Amino acid sequence: MSIQYKINQAITAQQFVELLAKTTLGARRPIDNTETIEAMLKHANLLITAWQGEALVGVARSVTDFAFCCYLSDLAVDESVQASGIGKTLIRMTKEALQSKCSLILLSAPQAVAYYPKIGFTQHNSAWVLTNIDDLK
Repeated sequence: MSIQYKINQAITAQQFVELLAKTTLGARRPIDNTETIEAMLKHANLLITAWQGEALVGVARSVTDFAFCCYLSDLAVDESVQASGIGKTLIRMTKEALQSKCSLILLSAPQAVAYYPKIGFTQHNSAWVLTNIDDLK
């Protein structure tokens, strides 16, 4: 399997949705909302993609300042090619695009919680999420 990696190569919302649908991440992303998917792609400032021929088989989508922190919001690899090193390469290329002291931060999908410690991530016990402004007191 020959995989080609690209940095900040634009992808369409349709390509992104088709890939997400081939992963467990698809269930937790708004794949039926094109406007949101387009905004997710437009406002990400680091996008690493993996291609098998013309097929998009992996993506690492991040929001970062490149110096202090990088939030790796989406790491998705087509289930048909998982366990072949694509995800790890996407993470490595993301980290290499950052300054050396920049922290790479992500929220794990439930199915991947055991994966990240195996490849060198350390768990942080105080992440917090606010999705609804009405919950702010």
